[in-house]
Amino acid sequence: MMKQSAWRTMTGPELGMSLFTLALTLSLTMAENMDQRPSLRASSVLHRQKRDWVWNSLYIEEEKPADSPNYVGKLKSTKSGGDTHYVIDGEGANTIFKVDQKGDIYAYERLDREVKSNYRLRAQLFDSSDNLLEKVEEFVIQVNDINDNDPVFTKTFNASIKERSKRGTKVIEVTATDADDPTTANGELAYKLLEGGNFFNIDSTKGVITTKYENLDRETQGSYVVVVQAQDLRGIKQGGTATTSVTITVSDINDNMVSFTKGSYEFTVKEDMKPGQRIDTVVLEDRDEIQNKDPKFNLEAFRDVFAIESSQTKDANLILKKGLDYETKSSYTFSVDVTENNLQHPADNKAQAVTKAQVTIHVLDVDEKPEFSKSSYNFNVMEEMMVNNIGMVSARDPDKSNKSIRYFIVDKDSPIGINTITGQLFTVRKLDRELVPNHIVQVKAKEEPDGLESFVNVKIMVTDVNDNEPELFTEEIYVCENDMAGTIIGIVKATDKDDQLPTFSFTLVNPSVNFSVINNDDNTARVVLKQGGFSLEDPRDYSIEIGISDGGTPPLSSTTHLPINVCRCDNKRSHTQCKAAKRQVGVSVHALIAILLCILTILVIVILIVMRKRYQKDTLVTLGKSEIHEQLVTYDEEGGGEMDTNGYDVSILTSARNDGSMSMRQGPSLYAVVKKPPQSACKGDMAMMIDVKKDEADHDRDGIPYDTLHIYGYEGPESLAGSLSSLDSSSTGSNLDYDFLNDWGPRFRTLAELYGVDGSDGSDSPY
Repeated sequence: MMKQSAWRTMTGPELGMSLFTLALTLSLTMAENMDQRPSLRASSVLHRQKRDWVWNSLYIEEEKPADSPNYVGKLKSTKSGGDTHYVIDGEGANTIFKVDQKGDIYAYERLDREVKSNYRLRAQLFDSSDNLLEKVEEFVIQVNDINDNDPVFTKTFNASIKERSKRGTKVIEVTATDADDPTTANGELAYKLLEGGNFFNIDSTKGVITTKYENLDRETQGSYVVVVQAQDLRGIKQGGTATTSVTITVSDINDNMVSFTKGSYEFTVKEDMKPGQRIDTVVLEDRDEIQNKDPKFNLEAFRDVFAIESSQTKDANLILKKGLDYETKSSYTFSVDVTENNLQHPADNKAQAVTKAQVTIHVLDVDEKPEFSKSSYNFNVMEEMMVNNIGMVSARDPDKSNKSIRYFIVDKDSPIGINTITGQLFTVRKLDRELVPNHIVQVKAKEEPDGLESFVNVKIMVTDVNDNEPELFTEEIYVCENDMAGTIIGIVKATDKDDQLPTFSFTLVNPSVNFSVINNDDNTARVVLKQGGFSLEDPRDYSIEIGISDGGTPPLSSTTHLPINVCRCDNKRSHTQCKAAKRQVGVSVHALIAILLCILTILVIVILIVMRKRYQKDTLVTLGKSEIHEQLVTYDEEGGGEMDTNGYDVSILTSARNDGSMSMRQGPSLYAVVKKPPQSACKGDMAMMIDVKKDEADHDRDGIPYDTLHIYGYEGPESLAGSLSSLDSSSTGSNLDYDFLNDWGPRFRTLAELYGVDGSDGSDSPY
C-alpha cells in the first residue's frame, strides 16, 4: 500500500502518468480506425476474417482509492447493440471488476501491484434472449506500479580484508530489495556510503564495496564500520531510502618483525640438570597475531651444549643438550640471532626490532653422585671355576672434593663379589651355565663416609665348558621274531646340555653276539641285528650297553644300558605283541655324588646323636659314684610306722656305711634308687640304719637335714605324729629330749626309747 505522504507529494509522476494514458488512448483509437478502413479489410493479397471483439490491453493504476468505482477500460464488439449485454468471469470478475451493459469495466477495490500485478478475465456477449452472440475471449487487466515501497536490507553484512590490500580490492557486495516494479524507476536502487568513505568506495548500482587506499594496517586499526544507503527512483531526492551498517575486519598478515624484549639475558642452572630439560624461556615480541609469528633462531656458539626451540607461544625455549660440569666450566656466554620467515611485506618495525641478544648462563655447583666410567659393564666368566679377577668397575666423584668411592654388590645372595676399594669383581661360588647362562649384577658406588650413591648394571656372561656328559635319547627299540641278520632295529641319538657343538660317537661297551652299533656320522647311530631267530617263548631278556662320547674339550662320555624287547610283528614290522624287557637305568656321576653326600650327612647326624647320649650317660655315672642315696619312688600309702621295715632296702645303706662312702659331706645329697627289700629283712638292720642316720644328723652342723621335703614331709594323713621333718627343729647338739614321743601312743614307743635314751648311757633297750 502506498504511503499517503508519498502520494500527496508525487505531483511530477502523476503528470507523467497522465501523459502516458493519453498516448495509450490515442494509439487505441488509431488502431480501431485502421481496422475499419475498407482497403485493409479487403485486400487482394491477404484475406482474414474481421475480428468481432475490439480492445487492447487494459490498465489501472495501483493504490487508487475505492471510494467510487475507478474506470478501467471498455469492451467492444462489432455485434454489440442496444439489446445486447456483456458478461465477464475470471480473476476478480464481478467482485473487483464489473462491466455494464455498454461494456465499460470499473474497479471497485483498491489494488496493490505488489500483491497481484495482473488479472486474467474472459468476456462474453449475449442478446436479450441470453443467446451467445460472441465467442468467449480472454483479456488481461494490468496493474500499473507506483513508488509506494521503500528499499529494504534483508540481512546484516560483515566482511574481512587483509591489511595492506591493493587499492580497489573488493571487500563485499551489499544489496537491498524493493517491492516495486524493478523494470521501472520505482524499483531501481542506487547505493552510497554515508560513513567510511575515507577508506572505502561503493559502486552506486551494484553495491560493491572496495578499498580506497593501500594503507590499511591492522596494528593501527583492526576494524571499520561503514554505513550504506540504498535509495529507489535511481537515487533522486524523492526516492525511498534504507540504511545498513557493515563491519569490515582487517585481517592480519606477517608484516612485523619478531623482536627480543631486551639485548641481554642471564640464567642460572644447576650442573646436575638432565639433558633435554628446559633451562628458561626468552619471551619475544611480535605485533602480528600468533599465527603470523614465525621466528627462527641461530646460536653462534656452544651448539653442542645448548639449543633453542620454539615454544607453544612461539617464544624461545633454551634447552640443555649436554650435561654440565661446574668443575670444568662454570659459565657460558653466547649470542642468539632471530629471523622470521614468510615476511610478506617489509617490516613496519624493521628499524626498532631487536634481532640479536647476548645470553649468559651461570652453572651452579651441586653435590653430584659418583660417575661410573661406563653406563654398563659386560664380562665373561668360565663356568665351574672360581675366578678372582673377573673385571673391574670404576667410579669417581665429579666434585672438586673428589671423595673416595666404595663399591658394593646390591644383591647379598649374588654369586659375584666385589672388592669394596678397587671395584674388582670375583666369583663367590662356581657358576653353572646350564642353570643360569647370564647374571645381571647391580653395583653400588658410594661416596665415603656417607655420601651420595649411584648404581650400574654389570652383565656376567657365563662361558660354557664341557662339563655335562652326553645322554642317550632314543625311542623304543625292539627286535621282531622274523627279523633277519643285518636288520636295523633302531636309531639312537644323544643330547648334551653344554653349549659346545657336539660330535657324538657311539660304541658298544660290551661285545654282543646279537647286536652291533654303527655310527652314522651325523650324531646318530643305528642298532643292527647280527643274527635272527628270536622268540617270545625265550625267557631271556636282551640289552646292550652303549657308550657315548661328545667329542668336546675335554671329551666326556657316558654309558647307558639299553633294553631291547622281543616282539611279534606283522609284514610292515609293526609289533603286535611284545615281551617286556627289564630296563637298567644308568646312574650319572652327579647322581652318585648326591647319594654319597646324603649318606655321609645321615652318618654324621647319627654319630652326633650317639656321642650326645654317651656324654649324658657318663655324667650320670659320675654323679652316682660320688654319692649313694635313697629316693622316694612312690609313697601313696600311710605305711606301717616304725614297724614297717619292708619299704626300703637298708642293705644298700648298710653296705655304703661299711665302705665309708656315707661320710660327712657338705650340702644335701642326691637320692639313690632304693629296691624293695625282701620279706626276710630283719628288724635289727632297720634299727642300726636309724641310729647311724640320727647320729649323722645330730653332728652335721652345716649340711641340710637328710630327711628333707624332697623325701617326705609327713608320715601319712592318719598318723598322729604329723611331720617328721627336722627343718623346723631347733636342736643344736646331740642332747635332745625326745621324751614327748611317749605321749604319742604305743606306735612310737620304740622310737621314744631309741631317741630318749642315749646308747652310751647303758640303755635297757632290747637291742
